[in-house]
Amino acid sequence: MNTSPFLSIDQSCDVVLQWANNQLIRAGLRTVRTFDLHAARLGMEACPCPNHGTNDCDCQMIILLVYGKTSEPVTLVLHGSNDQTWLSLVNTSSQRVNPTMQASIEQALQIKLSE
Repeated sequence: MNTSPFLSIDQSCDVVLQWANNQLIRAGLRTVRTFDLHAARLGMEACPCPNHGTNDCDCQMIILLVYGKTSEPVTLVLHGSNDQTWLSLVNTSSQRVNPTMQASIEQALQIKLSE
């Protein structure tokens, strides 16, 4: 799967999620959260982090489906750890990113978090 990050932000994943949702809404796009690592780990008592080796860590992964005017959504992945978050779009042979949607998403998210 090709998920090379197109943006890295020095903030926690939860902060970036709020900001990204707001930016995408302003750009006329709609998001649906389909996965949240913190929520998935709630059901597991002993689930050590593969990066930190402990149960207490700040690793987070959130998967959003981003909808525009096209019928097919684009998958946006937010992956965060240690107050750093990387954003990537899934672009595979079975899930091609619509170039217009990709440009809209990237343009909406290129504004710095502090602005």
